[in-house]
Amino acid sequence: MLSSTRVAAALLALATVVAAQESDAAEPIDPHDRVVEDMRFEDYDPPSTLVVEETEVLRAKYPFVDIHNHQWAMAAADLDALAAEMDRLNMAVMVNLSGRARGQSGYLAAVLDNVARSQPSRFVVFTNISFDDFDDAWTARTVQQIRDDVALGAQGLKIYKNLGLTALDTDGKRIAVDDARLDPVWAVCGELGIPVLIHTGEPAAFWLPRDENNERWLELKQKPERYRPPGVFPTFEEVMGEQHSVFLKHPGTTFIAAHMAWMGNDLGRLGRLLDECPNVYTEIGAILAELGRQPRTARQFFIDHQDQVMFGKDTWVPNEYPVYFRTLETDDEYFKYYRRRHAFWRMYGLDLPDVVLQKLYYGNALKVLPAIDKSLFPPIEG
Repeated sequence: MLSSTRVAAALLALATVVAAQESDAAEPIDPHDRVVEDMRFEDYDPPSTLVVEETEVLRAKYPFVDIHNHQWAMAAADLDALAAEMDRLNMAVMVNLSGRARGQSGYLAAVLDNVARSQPSRFVVFTNISFDDFDDAWTARTVQQIRDDVALGAQGLKIYKNLGLTALDTDGKRIAVDDARLDPVWAVCGELGIPVLIHTGEPAAFWLPRDENNERWLELKQKPERYRPPGVFPTFEEVMGEQHSVFLKHPGTTFIAAHMAWMGNDLGRLGRLLDECPNVYTEIGAILAELGRQPRTARQFFIDHQDQVMFGKDTWVPNEYPVYFRTLETDDEYFKYYRRRHAFWRMYGLDLPDVVLQKLYYGNALKVLPAIDKSLFPPIEG
């Protein structure tokens, strides 16, 4: 039998263990003891431990033209309020590429009327064309529509990416970007002196296998409809080659190759295209992440081709613009881009020279769109 002393000692020891367990349970878990052995790629985004200079650039250094924007309900929008938001960014002029976005009779006229009544110097509107009922008679109808739209006040033509990818003619065949039935469209734009901002294709990675070797894997996971499987779509080289054929065939028409012609990852190739086609400009909408990971190469590209590149953003999200300003204007290192599916890497500033910034922000746009009020901008330095 246990003595009363030994029983008391055992009970005391048990009580001590229980109290210790209760005490441990009440204490927070030490984060150093927490080990995450398995996580999704999307969740791994650690803050940097680098101690480097950080520059906040909430306004562009110079007033700028956003050559690539979309306002989907501009006919009834409060343009005074929109202009006030633009002022905070130092955006002098916004180009709305979606003048016929609603597809309704009279919509473009309503958009242009709203601009003329409220903010005539702050907005430029492009028209659009539909590829429905695309046959031999389509051409004459569309050329006349462009003439009518320019007479109303449209200052350019925007071509969406369905041309060359998904747009079909009345026989069910894919409409190539360089289809001969489109030649009069490009020609009338040259005749009328309006630019054609053309979005052809997608990033080349959208045609590649969706595996561990694809830089755009996360985007294709989140947006699977953007994948371009072989046999369903023309190849990247095929559709881009058609676009370049149009540029060469119509030297009297000014083209703006949207999104750096999807060659922001191959600036040498893009530079050769611009050299070969002096009638072609490009813009940086939605490809900033490509530039920010190659700051030395990109900086030299902007210097070498300073007369053919313009500022564009693509989507109207005001709090994203400062990342553009910081990338273009500063020499900051290793900072975040704003959309992880476009860039899981970090960004570096290009620190562009002032004269290059001025041409990028507004100088080249004033050449392409001569009706813009030049008094909104300072003279180009140098």
